[in-house]
Amino acid sequence: MHYLKNIFLTIGTISFIGFLVLAFSSQPVLENGFDSLENDYNVYALEIPKFLDFSGEELPVYTPDIRERMDRELLVNTYWQSNGLLMFKRSHRYFPVIEPILKSYGIPDDFKYLALIESGLQNVTSSAGAKGFWQIMEATGKEYGLEINSNVDERYHLELSTHVACKYLLKAKEKFGTWTLAAAAYNAGIRGISNQLERQQVSNYYDLLLGEETGRYIFRIVALKEIINHPHKYGFNFTTSDLYTPIPTSKIQLDTAVTDFVQFANKFGLNYKQLKLHNPWLREAFLNNKSRKLYTLDIPEKGYYSVKN
Repeated sequence: MHYLKNIFLTIGTISFIGFLVLAFSSQPVLENGFDSLENDYNVYALEIPKFLDFSGEELPVYTPDIRERMDRELLVNTYWQSNGLLMFKRSHRYFPVIEPILKSYGIPDDFKYLALIESGLQNVTSSAGAKGFWQIMEATGKEYGLEINSNVDERYHLELSTHVACKYLLKAKEKFGTWTLAAAAYNAGIRGISNQLERQQVSNYYDLLLGEETGRYIFRIVALKEIINHPHKYGFNFTTSDLYTPIPTSKIQLDTAVTDFVQFANKFGLNYKQLKLHNPWLREAFLNNKSRKLYTLDIPEKGYYSVKN
């Protein structure tokens, strides 16, 4: 009996091992050539690069608390995979719009990642009322010349709002002398950063004790910059065809009122939704334009949308 028991135990062990081998060897391979999600998914501690910078200004990762704060943002943004993939997809569409405007003002290219952490490159509204890709408050938008009312809100206009963001950042850079503090001021306000620098008697962002949001701000920007520039290093696998591409548009000028944007859109082979997707700054189904202001609208080129009746 003891002998038979050992035989059955041996057979059972071999069968179980065989089952495991078969199970793991038969995992499917994804069509894009990547290994299966089951085999690929692991959670690793991340090696923090020895040198990181924001706009050419070094991030002092050799300081313990700075290193740990950077570690947090790399981990959070690496392992929030769905959000990370969306960042890659959207940046491929919208960074080409933002980059040349930043360059025209002499603002470092790294500031495109500021827009990414502010809104995820979406026309969102914060709990405080900031709107658009650059999360501009109404008072700030009006101060820098944006039209903001129930009919038109140019905070939702990507190009115009990027110009406003650039002007604000240049003002902050002139005040503080560094791009890092200018970026922090974009979040906390120029007065807010000035007050903290004076109260704490320091001159560097990394020496400030700040609230949760502004205290994480630069680290989040640098983390996304690092991940987006090294996707495979952080486990993001995709092809160019997976990314969102810009939809070619032509520009038309309009200096009259529009009573019905549904009919207006139909004239260009579009429906109402498609017109608004490319012109989100138009907030109503009509346009009051008693002043005969000249507006520029983006109209998608033919062939990218079709209208079904």
